[in-house]
Amino acid sequence: MQQFSDLSFTGLHLPEPVARGIADAGFERCTPIQAQALPRALAGYDVAGQAQTGTGKTAAFLVALFSHLLRYPASPDRPATSPRALVLAPTRELAIQIHRDAEILVQYTGLSLGLAFGGVDYDKQRRTLAAGVDVLIGTPGRIIDFFRQHVFDLRHVQVMVLDEADRMFDLGFIKDIRFLLRRLPAPEHRLNLLFSATLSHRVLELAYEHMNDPELIRIEPERITAERVRQVIYYPAMEEKAALLVHLLRKDAATRTLVFVNTKRLAERLERLLRANGIVASAMSGDVPQRKRMRMLREFHEGKLAALVATDVAARGLHIPDVSHVFNYDLPQDPEDYVHRIGRTARAGAAGDAVSFGCEQYVVSLPDIEAFIGHRIPVGSFEPAELPELRPAHFAPRSFGDEEGDGPPPSRQQREPGRPQRRRRRRG
Repeated sequence: MQQFSDLSFTGLHLPEPVARGIADAGFERCTPIQAQALPRALAGYDVAGQAQTGTGKTAAFLVALFSHLLRYPASPDRPATSPRALVLAPTRELAIQIHRDAEILVQYTGLSLGLAFGGVDYDKQRRTLAAGVDVLIGTPGRIIDFFRQHVFDLRHVQVMVLDEADRMFDLGFIKDIRFLLRRLPAPEHRLNLLFSATLSHRVLELAYEHMNDPELIRIEPERITAERVRQVIYYPAMEEKAALLVHLLRKDAATRTLVFVNTKRLAERLERLLRANGIVASAMSGDVPQRKRMRMLREFHEGKLAALVATDVAARGLHIPDVSHVFNYDLPQDPEDYVHRIGRTARAGAAGDAVSFGCEQYVVSLPDIEAFIGHRIPVGSFEPAELPELRPAHFAPRSFGDEEGDGPPPSRQQREPGRPQRRRRRRG
């Protein structure tokens, strides 16, 4: 797929404050989704857009949103606590990334941003929103929580953005989404932008229910995986998987590497094994506390953390530049998860590597994956004799982000102080 179109951002005749933010962000030419969506959205038409991950959807809706708010002033009777734009994201990480991108583009506009997501900073977020923001970015649950407390109202929203709409269904947020959208002004009285990796029947039903005759934009939907991802699969025995992973990480001097596994327990075990063998790694799954997740992602983003071992909770909604490698240590059982996983690399025109292990336990998923992506994955080879002998996991140094109270689980005697300790009988 062509990564950039012939349309430049200067050719869009954006409001001057938005154009200055675009220049600071280093954007020059539009990606295909931006080239097709922005002219329509800037003209005031609703857009439902489908494009691969990492192709610039976030910048597309942010540019349209800020331009619309600058061109159409707020109603004179709008209270300060009523946001002018609402951006809904399915995950905390995606909401944070949208906010981070928005900070670059909004800096000359005079518009204020607010962020609302669960897990941390409840009182801080509440105070910010109670003081009034122009653009509210967040996840459905926390936004509904504040809305029901009357921290803000939604009667003056001029722009509604729904990002990763298909993921909203996957995570069970669709009732929350409908609750919020029904409390906005009528669809014809606002600009509505919906973006999704797939425009499935259920996503289109949502679009037509809550948007004003949206224009559908599909960017090469038949291309399932990103063009610049170099894919390869190895067939190790179960006892060779960990050694092969360490061998490949060392061989390629891989940094900013995502390693996907299918269970939380394996993620934690693999983190300890990698650390014991000199690779700075951390495990991220759904129950990692939010502050630790944010710190972990920041370290990964800065290159201080070489490998992030993740379950599929991280397969969507993470935008981390310059991910060099994605490893499917376990092949996913759902073919769509394979596409989402390897889509973490080769973003915005860069190249990347997606390496999969076809072990005895999960290789049964391979035919379905190859049928879904429409081609065979090239097979790689390795010499078992070249695989390193690994140090066991108990040699791992203190884990990333450990604080007082983290670390290894307590012994039974520590958990149950009243329980008498059993003595081992000495033989002989």
